[in-house]
Amino acid sequence: MKMNREDIRNIAIIAHVDHGKTTLVDQLLRQSGVFRANQEVVDRVMDSNDIERERGITILSKNTAINYNGTKINIIDTPGHADFGGEVERVLKMVNGVILVVDAYEGAMPQTKFVLRKALELALPVIVCVNKIDRPEARPDEVVDEILELFMDLDASDEQLDCPFIYASARAGFAKRDVSDPETDMTPLFETILEYIPAPEGDPDAETQVLISTIDYNEYVGRIGVGKVDNGSVKSGQEYVIVNHHEPDKFRRVRIGKLYEFEGLNKVEVSEAGIGSIVAISGISDIHIGDTLCSPEKPEAIPFQKISEPTIAMDFMVNDSPLAGQEGKYITSRHIRERLLRELNTDVSLRVEETQSPDCFKVSGRGELHLSVLIENMRREGYEFAVSKAEVLYKYDERNKKLEPMEIAYVDVPEEFTGAVIQKLTSRKGELQGMSPIGGGYTRLEFSIPSRGLIGYRGEFMTDTKGNGILNTSFDGYGVFKGELNYRKQGSLIAFEAGESITYGLFNAQERGALFIGPGVRVYSGMIVGQSAKTEDIELNVCKTKKLTNTRSSSSDEALRLTPPREMSLEQCLDFIDSDELLEVTPYSLRIRKKILDPTLRKRAMISRKDKEKQ
Repeated sequence: MKMNREDIRNIAIIAHVDHGKTTLVDQLLRQSGVFRANQEVVDRVMDSNDIERERGITILSKNTAINYNGTKINIIDTPGHADFGGEVERVLKMVNGVILVVDAYEGAMPQTKFVLRKALELALPVIVCVNKIDRPEARPDEVVDEILELFMDLDASDEQLDCPFIYASARAGFAKRDVSDPETDMTPLFETILEYIPAPEGDPDAETQVLISTIDYNEYVGRIGVGKVDNGSVKSGQEYVIVNHHEPDKFRRVRIGKLYEFEGLNKVEVSEAGIGSIVAISGISDIHIGDTLCSPEKPEAIPFQKISEPTIAMDFMVNDSPLAGQEGKYITSRHIRERLLRELNTDVSLRVEETQSPDCFKVSGRGELHLSVLIENMRREGYEFAVSKAEVLYKYDERNKKLEPMEIAYVDVPEEFTGAVIQKLTSRKGELQGMSPIGGGYTRLEFSIPSRGLIGYRGEFMTDTKGNGILNTSFDGYGVFKGELNYRKQGSLIAFEAGESITYGLFNAQERGALFIGPGVRVYSGMIVGQSAKTEDIELNVCKTKKLTNTRSSSSDEALRLTPPREMSLEQCLDFIDSDELLEVTPYSLRIRKKILDPTLRKRAMISRKDKEKQ
């Protein structure tokens, strides 16, 4: 017989990137007494990996649990970035309700729509938390209207429309039911969770069913499956069967090694867990997302939506430049292959395929950010490799028509920059769908644009808007191929001699364009040292020294004034490279280079490519 387990609530916190989800979880942890009174706690304690902390974004969903007045509240902090949407989709299967966090100034943003649509499709009750109401420019009343409009656009039911609104400042640590209420603590939010989010339901006497929704990975115990107990109970050391809704033939007998529940930020070992509990299971070597753990007596898979397909791909290959193997710890194809396959343990939106070359792997993901985070992680771990330009993944319909991934791009820019942005995005096959003022001198533009039109655009966008623009995108399915695109208007400055860059050579080179390197940098033939001011590539010698005579001395070089080189981040390098170029990634350096280093062979390849295009 089905029953509710009143001492548990399972919720996910969903929002657009940067609207304050992780800070809100911090406050709930602090105010529920998870930390000791004198314990030092870092901000955004849930963003546990370095890249999450530096970029201020959540990449992996995290589990935590707090106790409030005798009720255990399991909280899952989810990513807000479209590239990590795969994380959000799965996590919602574990919970009975969501808290939608919305910035009191920015209002409903593209990811707000994406994550809310997923929650409404699963018929989950929503608590709307209007966050950052202590911002001077906050406009809570208008934002509430925007959210209600969004609910209607997404065909929410009457019950979902009748959701509670909470006004909060996660940073200041208060929540209130009405804007005019006094600012005290988070109690109103805790109370609303207990009142409005239903308790998990299940049959404690039925056969066991646990749906695995996320995978954790630990060097010592291997894969750890995380999921919710839907029916029955689960015990450590017990034998179970694994089945999968999307793989009818799957049927494997397994034994649970250890069973954990979440307490605060820790996993606590337990011997048994009942319905509604969110558990972590270790000891099953090849457990996957979407697997259902069942009693052998009645193996029945729980339905689970398929993970969204990747839309973008890059080649990861062994570095073969003249400076290869000098800075990295892991440099062989075996190292790279093992590391990429290990990433598949935890990242379900990623695909890794072998290619015809044993030294090259095709890696597909949900977007440029998704792949750049993987590259940055590998780089920090001591890997050295090269990557190609990101390419979108095409599909073909039944009439063999070419289809490509499309995005809706939402651009918030100061009014004086709207012309430049519209012109750039239109040239990249974007179609302007809407334009409206949003206050503060800003305009919101909405474009439908192919995913490949946005590759390499973010850097230009920041320059065009003097760093004041905000660009957000959301995947919009596949559309008909929009025709060829020229990614880059300017060519590259290419070194044609190996050696060390010298002030004299750089001084002559800087007249040809913007340099990426300063003096004293090791270069090789075919390495890109700057961006040309013209459309074609220019080869030059940055290792050139001044010939000395009786009347000239080498010290006169000191008078030469060099423009500071353009420092390129990983994202900017990935944006910059063209289809005939590679990015060499090592723990200490990022070098852009031509795929074909030899200038004669490069020219031949270019001529044959042009001949093919004419045909």
